[in-house]
Amino acid sequence: MKKILSLVILLSAFFSMSAQPKDEDTKYATELLKPGTDVPDIKLKDINGKKFQLSKLRGHYVVLDFWASWCPDCRKDIPNLLRIYNIFHKKGIEFIGISFDTDAEAWRKAVEKYALPYRQVSELKRMKESSIAQSYGVHWIPSMYIIDPEGKVVMGTVLSDKLERKLYELTDPKYQPTIERLSIDGAKGKLSAIIQKPILKQGEKCPMVMLFHGFTGNKDAKLLTLLADSLQQNGIASIRFDFNGHGESEGPFEEMTVPNEVEDAKLVFEYIRDLNYVSSIAVAGHSQGGVVASLLAGELNNGDLQAIVLLAPAGVIPDDAIRGLSPDGRMMWDMNPLDPPQYVEFGRGLKLGLDYIKTAQRLKIYKTASHYNGPAFIIHGTGDRVVPFTYGERFHEIWPESEWLLLDGFDHGFSQNMYRVSDDAKAFLLKILK
Repeated sequence: MKKILSLVILLSAFFSMSAQPKDEDTKYATELLKPGTDVPDIKLKDINGKKFQLSKLRGHYVVLDFWASWCPDCRKDIPNLLRIYNIFHKKGIEFIGISFDTDAEAWRKAVEKYALPYRQVSELKRMKESSIAQSYGVHWIPSMYIIDPEGKVVMGTVLSDKLERKLYELTDPKYQPTIERLSIDGAKGKLSAIIQKPILKQGEKCPMVMLFHGFTGNKDAKLLTLLADSLQQNGIASIRFDFNGHGESEGPFEEMTVPNEVEDAKLVFEYIRDLNYVSSIAVAGHSQGGVVASLLAGELNNGDLQAIVLLAPAGVIPDDAIRGLSPDGRMMWDMNPLDPPQYVEFGRGLKLGLDYIKTAQRLKIYKTASHYNGPAFIIHGTGDRVVPFTYGERFHEIWPESEWLLLDGFDHGFSQNMYRVSDDAKAFLLKILK
């Protein structure tokens, strides 16, 4: 019994969410101006000697990027800031770079080297001597602010991913998706599902993406709903549903296994394949849902799925079920596995069935998934302590046509910036499906 309980503890920790990520703002952004504060005006010359005044940008949201050419963390963050600029400048957001360089030539060379497209200004003073740094509470770079159209602070941060997340919240339209709720026959009863689709003309078709949640999750997971909304706005339908024993779907949780989740997925695939407005089908899954997506792709005929997206796929499932290791590698099992109980109770009144453990130990995830040979995109984070990113990387290695994105510091749930992950997944699916 102790052995099974240990596995339950591991599964609960591994497939729900990882521990809260470290927030560097708690250390480096403590003296930044608080939201709602009127910002001090900035009057400086830009890199070309022209006068700049921040108050002239009233009526616009403005991002202030405090940096310096000599700062290694700033240089590391530049590609992400450029990507953020390219997304939001066309939505009307103004960007201003404020440098703490003292050498004008070094400053200019860095701006040219990194092809920084937004306006650059500087006092040409060290941060400790800068009146702008003092008035804005900047004691660490990179530091960033979002200023609202009235000249008040929306947020201050040292993390560009938090900056991007807030910009999405500010600029995304109040989108009210058209939702169709339905039930579909699954492996253990009715599956509760949601279809979102764009407005179609008579006889018009569109692609559809199946979205799979993870262990103990449900169809309303934020990452899935973000992706569903984004796809719908770009002319692609989606279906997301609760696997058996999860959310609003039927079936006892203790009878849930990865193989019968694959059966659920096959039945949903068969349902949407027969819809007269669906032109092609792709699949995206997070964590255990990513494993289910990979197994589904491997078991279907090549060509049935046009694309697959895996988000932190839990390829670790069989290894942990066999070894019973804690995240730090210590052995936790000491009971006779020949006489295990039929189920084990754990949090929220759920019971993990013996079949889950036995089938998990025998899963041939990569062998089955290797039968798929179409377009694929795998996203994982280096900060994932639930499923090490090497398990995601292995999918990239077995699929010749796959793309691989490793996000520095991102955890298992991509809590640092789900908007970015959703946007990257959407861009890939648009490229393949449209």
